[in-house]
Amino acid sequence: MTPRLLRTAVATALALGALGLTQPARATSSDGVHTVRVPDGDPHERSLAPRTVEPFSLIGITWDDPDAVLEGTAHVRTRSRESGAWSAWRLLETDVRAPETGPDRDRPGVRGGTQPLWTGPSDGFQVRVSGARLPAGLRVELVDPEAGSGAVHTEVVEPDDVAPDVAGPAAGPLAAERPAVTSRSAWGADESLVKDPPTFTGGTKAMFVHHTAGTNAYTCSQSASIVRGVFLYHVKSNGWNDIGYHFLVDKCGTVFEGRAGGIDKPVLGAHTYGFNTATSSISVLGDYSTAVAGAAVRKSVAKVAAWKLGLYGIDPTGTVVLTSGADNGKYKLGQKVTFHRISGHRDGYPTACPGQNLYNNLPEIRTLAANAGQQAEPAPESLDLWAEDEGVLAR
Repeated sequence: MTPRLLRTAVATALALGALGLTQPARATSSDGVHTVRVPDGDPHERSLAPRTVEPFSLIGITWDDPDAVLEGTAHVRTRSRESGAWSAWRLLETDVRAPETGPDRDRPGVRGGTQPLWTGPSDGFQVRVSGARLPAGLRVELVDPEAGSGAVHTEVVEPDDVAPDVAGPAAGPLAAERPAVTSRSAWGADESLVKDPPTFTGGTKAMFVHHTAGTNAYTCSQSASIVRGVFLYHVKSNGWNDIGYHFLVDKCGTVFEGRAGGIDKPVLGAHTYGFNTATSSISVLGDYSTAVAGAAVRKSVAKVAAWKLGLYGIDPTGTVVLTSGADNGKYKLGQKVTFHRISGHRDGYPTACPGQNLYNNLPEIRTLAANAGQQAEPAPESLDLWAEDEGVLAR
């Protein structure tokens, strides 16, 4: 090729890239997760130009060292498969950490990463990462939760559906009614991806409330896909054994079963670095730094917390002293910390999670949870306390 033709070809490729019309990126693909490596180079600035890729609906960025922290910012924008329009630049939260102990920590291939962002059906992306120190091995994770998934059912796990051989702790004096929960099989968890059995800890002493961050622009009919996407991201992108959260709640108040092992069991999770032992977690789908949590969300979070803590006779309005299992940037290893029994992620780790608006709701959620524990057999006229709009949990 002559120098002139070479210059023309390069200029054409660059122009097409700027328009998001490049050929599909050379990405590795496995079980609904496609990855695109971000080339190493400048220690402070790295990026990928707009490009066409295989379909995805959730995006995040991971890196090689699970102990490394991205001291900077990661922004992405994506292209809608339906309209072809590019989104605005969106910031990815960087508060994901592998747990301080357990199989999620010790498994080969565990990676550091950002929170994933739900984009809806997309086929193009662009990335900009900058900061004082960028970790090595940056990789864009493109998750298609519909790849290879069968039909997702809509049934929920009701109290009478508990397997007879599943024994939980004896209900204490503050026992609350068990909420209806959408099972893992109902939202489409691929159990073949979970290689190790769950790890159990000595009881559940507190609940940490999270948000998944990202976006609130989803319909509640998409919630099962979002949960499935988070599961795939945690397992195949972060390298964990299972989804990190014990429960997830969408903006309509629907509750989803998270980590396997039994929702009434003290399963070790991957949610609050330094305080995963003897705690449980609830993550609300959406960004509650910008959105306001509706009544359905607040009631469902309270209902789950009341039931889970009530299994141990714990007052959800009380406090508990926990010992930090790691130097996590907020507390030192071995430091004793007093928490509310229902706390926010930010109480245990340096993060904005669960968003200021949801964090401001925690006092009300504690009160709702206490009331739920006092009403194990509510009178018919009081059932409207937990009445829900269309698409939300019912008793």
